[in-house]
Amino acid sequence: MKIVVIDGQGGALGKSVIAALRKKLIAEDGRDQIFAVGTNSAATVAMMAAGADRGATGENPVLVACADADAIIGPIGIVVANSMFGEITPAMARAVGESRAKKFLIPVDKCNVAVVGTPGLPYSEFVKMAADAVAAFGGSR
Repeated sequence: MKIVVIDGQGGALGKSVIAALRKKLIAEDGRDQIFAVGTNSAATVAMMAAGADRGATGENPVLVACADADAIIGPIGIVVANSMFGEITPAMARAVGESRAKKFLIPVDKCNVAVVGTPGLPYSEFVKMAADAVAAFGGSR
């Protein structure tokens, strides 16, 4: 399974997601791979340090990675053009939205998007929930 983790800013959320996935899901036989795609180099470096298999930075890597991803994980802002202080371009948001991949979006309020009905949990809880959801999704394949 190709899992694409997208994050920006300093990459703290993506780093946490990758660490959780490494504990929960990734097969040692190499069938599951995590691709870290940062909107900036700091985010990519942080996610690579957490154990991503591959990493790249910028708009074009988001477009390419989303094209054949099985799962995409990131803050909810990755589907909102110009969110994350402008780090998510309209093309990036469109690539995520149009990808055939299952999307696991973490409701982070820093993206100026509120998901009504979600509890006000710390993002570490949402990261755990996302890793559990990806593991359940991967196990059903």
